[in-house]
Amino acid sequence: MQLSLLHGFSTPATPVGKSQPAPELPIARVLLDSPLPHLDRPFDYLVPADLSDAAVPGVRVKVRFGGQELAGFLIERLASTDTTARLVNLGKVVSAVPVLSPEILGLAQSVAARCAGSVHDVLRVAVPPRVARVEKEFADRVPGAGTQDEPTAGTAEKAEEKNGPSDAPPKQGQPAGNPFRRYAHGPRFLSHLAAGHSPRAVLSSLRGYGPDAWPREIAAAVEATVLSGRGAVVVVPDQKDLARVMDALQDRVPADTAVRLTGEDGPTPRYRSFLRLLYGDASVAVGTRSAAYAPVANLGLVCIWDDADDLHAEQRAPYQHARDVLLLRAEAAGAGMLVASHTRSTEAQRLIESGWAAPLDAERALVRASTARVMSTADTFNLERDPLAARARIPHAAWKAAQDGLKRGPVLVQVARTGFSPALSCQDCREPARCRQCQGPLAQAGRNSPPACRWCARPEPRWHCPHCGSFRLRASTAGAGRTAEELGRAFPSVTVVSSAGDHIRSEVPDAPALVVATPGAEPVAPSGYAAALLLDGTAMLSRQSLRAQEETLRRWLTASALVRPASEGGVVVVTADDTATVGHLLRWDPAGAAERELALRRELGLPPAVRYAELTGSREGLEGFVSRLGLPESARIVGPAPVEESTVHGAEAAAQRWRTLCFFPYSEANVITPAMRAAKAALSARRTGDPVYIRVDAPDGL
Repeated sequence: MQLSLLHGFSTPATPVGKSQPAPELPIARVLLDSPLPHLDRPFDYLVPADLSDAAVPGVRVKVRFGGQELAGFLIERLASTDTTARLVNLGKVVSAVPVLSPEILGLAQSVAARCAGSVHDVLRVAVPPRVARVEKEFADRVPGAGTQDEPTAGTAEKAEEKNGPSDAPPKQGQPAGNPFRRYAHGPRFLSHLAAGHSPRAVLSSLRGYGPDAWPREIAAAVEATVLSGRGAVVVVPDQKDLARVMDALQDRVPADTAVRLTGEDGPTPRYRSFLRLLYGDASVAVGTRSAAYAPVANLGLVCIWDDADDLHAEQRAPYQHARDVLLLRAEAAGAGMLVASHTRSTEAQRLIESGWAAPLDAERALVRASTARVMSTADTFNLERDPLAARARIPHAAWKAAQDGLKRGPVLVQVARTGFSPALSCQDCREPARCRQCQGPLAQAGRNSPPACRWCARPEPRWHCPHCGSFRLRASTAGAGRTAEELGRAFPSVTVVSSAGDHIRSEVPDAPALVVATPGAEPVAPSGYAAALLLDGTAMLSRQSLRAQEETLRRWLTASALVRPASEGGVVVVTADDTATVGHLLRWDPAGAAERELALRRELGLPPAVRYAELTGSREGLEGFVSRLGLPESARIVGPAPVEESTVHGAEAAAQRWRTLCFFPYSEANVITPAMRAAKAALSARRTGDPVYIRVDAPDGL
């Protein structure tokens, strides 16, 4: 039975208020804007006659609930209600613009069900805040009434004429004008899109710069979709990637067809782009993770770039991942999907092995011709020539590659951490240096800066080691700032460019320079880098994370894709002693790495071979929460275990917060996640027990 707003304090009677109800469809079903889990359901209100025309599904409304006025969305108009309780009149219609379409509402409900969260939390990301003056620009408009190109006859023939009639890759050293010609079945993928079909593929892109860079590949897929008269959604990790895709689309689709959709642009531009999509003035949305909910009509393609990037994971409840949102949307809308990256995530590999998507890979001969030569300083050949290479941060082979590369163009230096010395330790006993106030790690912002806590920012100019009494500090790791300073002294006549932290460069000229960047902040050189040094590889591989090897290979491949091919002298030097991960980089084999990693996860019963939920709260609260779930035998419970918090109150929080992990197969997800959602709502309604926080399939949880 549909739940309604019950004024159970009274008997069934006439509606509250003096206004007469609307003569047709007098019942409005409203979804409240409330973070309380037990209010995550529709409530029925009466529609006054004077609001009947404005109260259409999808508009923002204000209603009375529990003695206060709450915002919400009107999601449905009905002729009758199934409750016998007294109903309250709808308060007011905030805006006549139906910003919540049935498709996006259904998507939000699916995301909330998958993540054991509330629809309200999803809609907070999906629908941008209202800007009244922007709505005036669209006065007297009907949503979806914009002029979009209709599918025309012969689109398949046009696509074949543009993309080529066969799947044969181009000849080695002769890249074709269309970037998808480099991949087996690439032209067929575009032809299917242009013909109005919905293919699904995982693309392993080869190039990060120049006319054959990955933004051109995404633009080609969007162009084929627009040619069929349909719309597209493209989700990228950050603003740098967003700008590159928008530039590539300018040469592929008509002007004003694509719009940016990101919160970084500010409320007014974001809401204007949102309304342009809603009213049909634009058919392509490009943005960060919130763009996955863009109201694109007649959706034909959803695309995500670099799905393994942690920026795609929402940091607020219910912690949904943009890839999962797009998967749900593609299934519901019957749209095509393109998962593109220089590497291949284990989640993308699972889609391939399950048959849901097809791989788009280049032939090995073309891979070798398109990528740089990769050298490892930890192999036996280099160790015999340079015995100290295993201990040096920048071995001799890396110095030599940088010197030679600077004669031909810029050289990229990838480091793991930002800052100057992000971690300090005792010079004598090597114990990590910690703050006396909160036990946070100490760091140094500059060579002459005093050590300070990374958590509470408290300076420690007179620090001494509590273990051995020493007053001497040493840098455990070197950040981008210190690396740039050291390289500047080693190459005094060469320009040193830093791209890290709050100072990220999007592009550097082709002139000789040393470019020091953290992963994800690498600028693009128009003609590619002459060489790249991948430092701190062992440190990245040693992180306490299930995805340490997968994430490190992703960072290496992303940087290496910015380097010129070996035929043009491009060289990549990697400093790490993990032979398996380095081997995949040497062979440029992201598909093999993903296949191997997924096989190991499947053998161990770890994500993404299975799904999992991370439950956090007090120990008593977790035990009570798990006991009421009624989990099937196929579910595996690990914990509870104390959580090590990386906050200013870490030591205190660790004693109070515990974590339980629940692993379960995909076939049981439709039973377990609703049970978690219902248990959380029940605890919220009764206001009993300690709260339990749920994160489902969190990429950083293990």
